[in-house]
Order: sequence, then structure tokens, then C-alpha cells
Amino acid sequence: MHLDLDAFFASVEQRDKPSLRGKPVIVGGIGPRGVVATASYEARVHGVRSAMRTAEARARCPHAAFLGGRFDAYREASRLVMERLQQESDLVEPLSLDEAFVDLAASPDFDSASVLDTVERIRADIAAATGGLTASVGVASSKLMAKIASEVNKPDGVFVVEPGTEADILGPMQATAIPGIGPATAERLRRVGILTVADLRSPGVDELVRLLGQSSGRSLHRLARADDDRPVMASRETKSVSVEDTFEQDISDRLQLESIIERMARSVSGRLRKNGLSGRTITLKMRHHDFETHTRSSTLPHPTDNARLLATTARRLLDGEDISNGLRLLGVGVSGLADWVQDDLFAADDDEDHATDEEVVESAPERPARWYPGMDVHHGDHGDGWVWGAGLGRVAVRFETRWTPPGPIHTFRADDPVLAAGHTGTFDA
Repeated sequence: MHLDLDAFFASVEQRDKPSLRGKPVIVGGIGPRGVVATASYEARVHGVRSAMRTAEARARCPHAAFLGGRFDAYREASRLVMERLQQESDLVEPLSLDEAFVDLAASPDFDSASVLDTVERIRADIAAATGGLTASVGVASSKLMAKIASEVNKPDGVFVVEPGTEADILGPMQATAIPGIGPATAERLRRVGILTVADLRSPGVDELVRLLGQSSGRSLHRLARADDDRPVMASRETKSVSVEDTFEQDISDRLQLESIIERMARSVSGRLRKNGLSGRTITLKMRHHDFETHTRSSTLPHPTDNARLLATTARRLLDGEDISNGLRLLGVGVSGLADWVQDDLFAADDDEDHATDEEVVESAPERPARWYPGMDVHHGDHGDGWVWGAGLGRVAVRFETRWTPPGPIHTFRADDPVLAAGHTGTFDA
């Protein structure tokens, strides 16, 4: 089974903000260089999608609510989902906060005749535990087909691929249905007349290797035939690949640190490829001269093992850090691992705008450096709410929670001593 929570970040925001239910919500970087992490289905009908520049999303859907992220809320919802999946089977492989593979047959109570009943019970339990979040599910005899099946009846649907029908179902689909075939790769295939998965079965393996390279050619030759025997790996949730270095002397030269990041990214990329892995979350770890440690993370829309993309993303994370007093340690890591690359095999290496950034700072102060739309706040007189808007020394707060009706909006000075922020992760602008 492949389970994918529907429009996860946006759905959590709609759950916790009653005034946004049924309305377009876009979560991600809200500044001029920001990109969309997740769009609600109400926003998607206007053409908004993940990894789109926020500026373009605003043009397409100007009436949407544009919110920064609240990773504490997302992690808590994800924890509840993964706990429920682990009750069903010991073999659960999380791919990210909002999706996972589950080996249903590993459950001692597994009954192939009641798979649909099992899936519907899991989905109902998840909705109850998370306050109404929905999930789309695909069930099949392999990871490839289960993941593809989970897209068929989105959102809030189920599709089961009966054993023996895999090739027939996969054949008519566009070649881009196979993970790893993005726009650039699809164009390369189109030039030789390959549009569908069935077309991809016509060339021999040697021809695909000449066209796409050794690893990709052989992999796509198998996947086009629904030949996928990869097991569900229960340890995937905690695995990561990282490199870090403690310097003999603190380094404050940004160019030197960027050069170190480049080297570390190449090392991490090499280890990922050696083990047939890719990852969605790139993390930069920085220890300052006073031993205060900061980590900044960017979550990509798809797993990658591309050294250039890893380095570009990590450099962007360094951009927001004050290094004037020097760093004594630097590290680059990748988590959210998968055992295939889901970004485009032949996408440009220097595309640096696919990431949305999450910042986690140890010992974060209670008063934030800035107020951003969507963040949780508490006011001594009015109670709990969230930032509706901020600027010019003012903060507008809508006072409501997931357990209340839509609430009123009040405006305060940005330095109001009675207004406090919640401790949640945020997307960088």
C-alpha cells in the first residue's frame, strides 16, 4: 500500500483555521523568491501547483491565503498517521511527512480477500486521529504500481491494482507516470517517438541505455514492464546521509564556506548514488563560534541525488545565516530517503528554486524575528489565534483555533508585549 495525505500542509492549515475551510490555501515561501510547497485543491483549480514560484501563484490565485509553514503541526499530524500505519504492519517505509509505503502482507492478520476493508479502516482511523485529514491510497503487488495507483483517485480515494493486471494498466499511461521521467526526460523520449509507457517497452535495454545512460536506461526498461521487486524498508524513516566537518579555526569567509558546501554536497551525492538512494530534505548544520548550533532544512517536491541541486540548496540555506563571527562546524545532510530518484533525470542542474525552506534554531527566542502569515500566536487578553497579516509595525491576528468557529481579526503593534509567538518551523521567504 502507498498512502499519500491529500494536500497535506494546506489541509492541516484548513483544519486548524476554520475561516479557511473550503477556500484556496497556499503554503510555502511567501517572499518574492519563495516557492509553493503545497496548494489546497481549491487553489489547484486555478493552476497553482507545488514548486511554482509564489509570485506566479499570486497572479493565478490572488484571492488565496498565502501562509508560511508550521512544521510542529505537520510533524504531529504525521506522527499520528505513521503510528497508525505501524499498528497495521511492522514494515512501514515513510518517504516524507505525508506519504509512506506499507507492506500489508507482513501483518499477521492479513487477508487478501479483505484488502479494501483494511484500507478503508486505516483511512477512517487516520481521519479520526488527525481531525479530518484525508488520504489517497494505492494498493498493488509492487512499490511502483502502488505509488502510481495512489494518484488515480485523488483526492480521498482508493485504487487497487489486481495482480496480473499491472502491465495492462501501466501501458496506456503517459511515460511521465514512471518516477524519474520529468519534462526534460519526456522531451528526450518524445524525440524518438516514445510518449506512453507502452511505447517505452519497444526499445531494447541497450537502446535505452544509449539514450538515457546505464543506470536510468536499465531501470526504466524494467519499470515500463511493471518489473519492481524492491521490498518495503522499515528503517527508511530514520535513515539519512550526511557529511560534517569541525574546523581547526572558525571560518567567516562566505566563499570559503560555499566551497566546503560544494565538496560536501558531492560527497553526499556520491554516497546516495552508491546506495541507490535519493532524498527530499536537505539540511545544513552550522555551529557558531559560541557553540550555538543552527540547522536549516529545505524540503524538495521530489527526491534527488543531484550534487548540483544539493549544493545550490545548501548554499541558499547559508545565505540567511549571520556568519560574521565565524563557524566552527559545517555539515550537509539528506533525509526523507527513497530508493528511486523522483525528480527529472535530465533536468537542469542549476535549478535552485525547487526547494521550500524550513528553519529550526536551537533555543529559539519566544519573540520572533518577524511575524509571518499563518504562524500561531497567543495574546494575553484574546487567547490563541494566527497571524492574518503583518507590516508597517503592525500585526493583524485572527483569533480562532481548530476547535472554534471562525473568529474576529484584531490589529496590534508588532512589539506588543502581550503578543507571543508559538514555536513552529517556518518557510524562509
